[in-house]
Amino acid sequence: MVASTLLSVENVTMKFGGLTAVDNVSFTIESKDLAAIIGPNGAGKTTLFNIISGIYQPTLGNVIFNKMPLKKIKTSKITKLGIARTFQNIRLFKDLSVLDNVRLGKHTRIAYNFFDGIFRTSRFHAEEAKIEKECDELLHLFKLDHKKYLSAKNLSYGEQRKLEMIRAIASQPKLLLLDEPAAGMNPTETKDLMELILLVRERFQIAIVLIEHDMKLVMGLAEKIFVLDYGNLIASGSPKEVQNNKKVIEAYLGAEISSNSNGETHE
Repeated sequence: MVASTLLSVENVTMKFGGLTAVDNVSFTIESKDLAAIIGPNGAGKTTLFNIISGIYQPTLGNVIFNKMPLKKIKTSKITKLGIARTFQNIRLFKDLSVLDNVRLGKHTRIAYNFFDGIFRTSRFHAEEAKIEKECDELLHLFKLDHKKYLSAKNLSYGEQRKLEMIRAIASQPKLLLLDEPAAGMNPTETKDLMELILLVRERFQIAIVLIEHDMKLVMGLAEKIFVLDYGNLIASGSPKEVQNNKKVIEAYLGAEISSNSNGETHE
């Protein structure tokens, strides 16, 4: 099956007063892509996620998702269209149960109306049973089903990261945006996360784009990489192409690259 373009970021610029956080950035994501956006701190990566997910409206340019322009569309509608995300700082309802946090991810997919909810109709009960079954299946996939009645605040840090991802997947996205999913995880948790991301992509047939500073994770997972520096897209390509790109090396080292007399490049 030939991949089709799912997301087009077209000449997007985001300015905050005199600061240009994202500067004329363009790229595309195909269906089932597993891509990464990398760059030094302050490069504009999370700002770009905020534009794609509708939190920010770009100063210039367009974002097209599944052939639909996203300009001036509310974040809830964007979620319903099929874009879900996690956040750099975990945003769970920590006093709610693990199960209820996942159920909240289903809010754009509920098939009953206000009347059904008030009067607890048969459609309400059937839909609620279906939602709970689907949530249980997700929790089982992530090996958190045995903790579904615990408050989210009682999970370990790594488990809270997983729960936020589960809640995003519960909305049945076509595109999943993961903002630093491995932040704060130990090597074992990071390895498990890599396996989960691959499993999620194959199981749900979705595209995944992640922002990540763990280069071992990025190089081990991503099939295409986009590199931002001071809001500019300075490189894109396969992990090998990006790893050997002089501009990328300079951005991360913060210094010019020296070349010897034979033209060989040294970091």
